[in-house]
Amino acid sequence: MNPPQERRYVSKSDLVTDSLREMIREGELPPGSPLRQRELAELFAVSPTPVREALRRLEAEALVVFDTHRAVTVSTPSVEEMQENHQILAALEALAGSLAVPRITETDLHEIAGLHLALAACSERDPNIVNLNRRFHFRIYECTGSPTLLLLMRLLWRSFPNGPQVGRPLEESVRHHAKLLEALRSRDADAVASVIKDHALGSIAYLRDQS
Repeated sequence: MNPPQERRYVSKSDLVTDSLREMIREGELPPGSPLRQRELAELFAVSPTPVREALRRLEAEALVVFDTHRAVTVSTPSVEEMQENHQILAALEALAGSLAVPRITETDLHEIAGLHLALAACSERDPNIVNLNRRFHFRIYECTGSPTLLLLMRLLWRSFPNGPQVGRPLEESVRHHAKLLEALRSRDADAVASVIKDHALGSIAYLRDQS
């Protein structure tokens, strides 16, 4: 008989943080939306303390902002800020891709290819695109075995509520992913880094269309 698995404790502030982050990411709380602590406490049936903790966490992720009067709103990042985030993302993801190459297994490649095919089968407006795109990228970066690098990229991806690919045609993303998968199969670290960097920086061209 297998021993029971230990359950991870999830605090009230964790639950509020995760819920608000998802609401921002899904567009339920668009940029500029006011976040009133008393109303949020009632919504999540918690005291004000977990709400304050959650909002401070989201502030650290650049998802919300506090003004001088301590009012809180959902962030509205400028095009310049988003461009800078894409440049940082390009550098980190290129590093992660090159570090993944010597450690990636055939099982890893099979799972990555499966995610690529699932994304390629989507229509342009499929709601699964954002999640599949994220899973495709992070399944590669998990192969680095670097918790620090993964943590940094998760924080950075959260600055893009709907993912860094927003605005880019799905066909273009799929084409880039196919090139990346080919480079991974060839175990070519330089090619992997180059494809990833070009892919991340290519999103900058679509920023102004989304502003």
